[in-house]
Amino acid sequence: MALILLAVFIGLPLLEVAVFIQVGGAIGVWPTIAATIATALAGSLLLRAQGLAALTRARVQMDQGQLPAREMFEGLCLVLAGALLLVPGFVTDALGLLLFFPPFRELLRRLIARHIAAKAARGEARVFVDGVEIDPRRPNPQRPEGGVRGRDGKVIDGDYEDVTREDEGDDGDDSAAPPRRIGR
Repeated sequence: MALILLAVFIGLPLLEVAVFIQVGGAIGVWPTIAATIATALAGSLLLRAQGLAALTRARVQMDQGQLPAREMFEGLCLVLAGALLLVPGFVTDALGLLLFFPPFRELLRRLIARHIAAKAARGEARVFVDGVEIDPRRPNPQRPEGGVRGRDGKVIDGDYEDVTREDEGDDGDDSAAPPRRIGR
């Protein structure tokens, strides 16, 4: 991970400078500056159009009670694309423009999903819910031998007690009240 960050924060700016020098030598200084400004403007227009479309699709899915995971990923890609196009440089512009193309985003989504699935199959994926690690290799918390592991690695066992008041009894309404969160 450290090598990736080193490449991004040192290698990418050096590559951008080298490409600026090459492009500036080929087409001149002012056309190079104009191209940089044009890509930033094009990026902001593309971000507005595609971002609103992704937001609309996400709202429709949420209205249908579905998790808009794909739309959230596309929204993240679009934000990253817009940021890359706003950064001066031809390399970041090329990466940003790639992220605006839906087929490239779909390819990227599939590659990331395949990578996560492979890590999960090897047992390398870690899932945290409310600060507690959920390990699928450990027994189910509902089983007597199981339990959820807390932050310190200890098993958290617990009992429950029905705290429904008598006056909240069956009033003929079949809809269940939403669960209440217990403060810590």
